[in-house]
Amino acid sequence: MREFGGLRVGDRGPGITRAREAIGFDPLLAVGEGDYFGEWSEEIGHRLFPVGELDHGRAFLGMDEQGELYAVADWPARFGRMPEAMENLVLGVMPVHKGDFAQPRA
Repeated sequence: MREFGGLRVGDRGPGITRAREAIGFDPLLAVGEGDYFGEWSEEIGHRLFPVGELDHGRAFLGMDEQGELYAVADWPARFGRMPEAMENLVLGVMPVHKGDFAQPRA
C-alpha cells in the first residue's frame, strides 16, 4: 500500500484479454465487507485483505500474504503476484478464476 495507496486509474476500454476498468487502491473502499473477505479467504485457503475496488465497486480488490492480487465479487479471481498483478490489472489481462486455480501454494 505504500507504493500504490490512494492510486486511482480511471481508464476504461479495450485491454489485452479483457476490458480495462477503473481501479481504486484504498482499503477503506471495502469498509464493512469483512465477512465477505473472510468467506472468500476460507474458500481459497489464504487470508485476503482489502486493498481497493474495481470498476467503481463492482468488485473489491484483495491481497493475500504472498502478494497475490484478487478481484473479489461473486467469485474470487487472481491477477497474479504483485507487482506483475498491477500490470495485468492495468493492461486488461483476464484474471484466473477460482475454478481454474492451480493446486494450493505452499
